[in-house]
Amino acid sequence: MSERKTVENDTKIVTYHSGKRKVSPMRKAYILKFIGRCMVLGLCIFLGILKPQEFDILQDFTGRFSVLHILWFVWMADMLLQIFYVKNHVPLGSQKLFQQRYIPVKNGFDGHALRGYISRRTKSAYQVFVIYAVGITVLGLLKKAGVLNDVWMLVICVFFYVCDLICVLIWCPFRIFMKTRCCTECRIFNWDHLMMFSPLVFVDGFYAKSLLVMSIVVFILWEYRIMAYPERFWEGSNEALKCSSCTDKLCSQYCSKKRYEN
Repeated sequence: MSERKTVENDTKIVTYHSGKRKVSPMRKAYILKFIGRCMVLGLCIFLGILKPQEFDILQDFTGRFSVLHILWFVWMADMLLQIFYVKNHVPLGSQKLFQQRYIPVKNGFDGHALRGYISRRTKSAYQVFVIYAVGITVLGLLKKAGVLNDVWMLVICVFFYVCDLICVLIWCPFRIFMKTRCCTECRIFNWDHLMMFSPLVFVDGFYAKSLLVMSIVVFILWEYRIMAYPERFWEGSNEALKCSSCTDKLCSQYCSKKRYEN
């Protein structure tokens, strides 16, 4: 049995629930995904060390079947779910670019405040972009120097695949720059695949280039929607993004307290 505790904080009344909290279905699903991704990473490291021929798919996509074909289809399906509106099973943080997930605030919103919010978040986002690009450039230099090859560039992508859910479920270093409350309001939520597949810019072949191109399409659509429909990306204009409206309860860092804010 949990108990409720209400405290006054400035002009808001915030209710906290102490005791054991139920894990939301969305978070349960993401925990299972995280376990699955860790298993995929372990498999790819195993193949990279003992069966590097499985990575021949990078140069010959239509050659013999590899388990990496399955991974390619999973990744492509994930990106398609970010391009099209999906009513269920996809977190709001990823789908807030669509009109169907937009709930206007009751009393309207301040357009000037909205523009300021988007401007600040975009500036922070591209700081992250530059820092990340520097890291990917280092990987490219290591590949050019022969320290890394195509096999390990793909393994690094799978490592980033795992890190993506570490950011969601455990701790996200990008919040240091973004100053975001949680994944639901995250400015760069759908940058995940572009960041994941960035090392493939140094790998030739259909497998790598197709994933990279699709991730760029997702990125462009996301950025276009932010510029065209900024009101969908701010809780001050979109009621769905407020903690009190949250149905995902996906993140751990802030949800434990903030999800119950009225």
